[in-house]
Amino acid sequence: MFDYLITAQRWIYTSLSGDLSTFAATRNWATLTAVLPLGVLFGAVHALTPGHGKAVLASYLLGSRVDALRATSIAAIVSLTHVGSAVILALVLTPLVTRTLGSAGRAPALENVSRGLLIGIGFWLVVRAVRGRQHHLHGEGFAVGVVAGLIPCPLTLFAMFFALSRGVPEAGLIFAAAMMLGVGLTLSGVALVAIVARKSLLTLTSHWGASLNITVRGLDMLAGVLLIAVAAHELWT
Repeated sequence: MFDYLITAQRWIYTSLSGDLSTFAATRNWATLTAVLPLGVLFGAVHALTPGHGKAVLASYLLGSRVDALRATSIAAIVSLTHVGSAVILALVLTPLVTRTLGSAGRAPALENVSRGLLIGIGFWLVVRAVRGRQHHLHGEGFAVGVVAGLIPCPLTLFAMFFALSRGVPEAGLIFAAAMMLGVGLTLSGVALVAIVARKSLLTLTSHWGASLNITVRGLDMLAGVLLIAVAAHELWT
């Protein structure tokens, strides 16, 4: 499966380069519009590869009390921040990004800030589980979505740098919007699976006689530990 994703990602970079080169040469907006569905597909497939907040999103939602609509909105926030941070880096903070064809650029400082904040959120969830408080902070899901998405999308960086190098930044921005939709679709699927898993687990434990309070606190604890583990692993690898 992983080999397939690597092959698909190489195809995405090659196709994206060709599409942007064609638009730069012809300035044909009809041609650019026609390939936008591919941009959505690129984003959806690319989001299946590591580094798009899937583990963070699923870990948080596993211990949350949000419904499906709220969960998909958090997924949308992750997608917006993930792609938007890459666009900002490409347009404004170019000196901070190392351009490479393989990785399409990284922002290590911003990535480390994101992971450090995620570890902090994980500790907060653990402490809340130990104390037994059932309320969630206002805007907690929004904060998780923003922090999880702070790691810039490498495919968006690639598209923006390529478009800027060809003198067509508008094409890069349009592709970024299409890719953001694709990333959002994949992350929304992850969010819904996490919600279903949480509800199934709550139902199963209730049949065993476990109290809802104990189960919810256990899920909070699990979510916090998973967030810390995921962020720490990415921070030190």
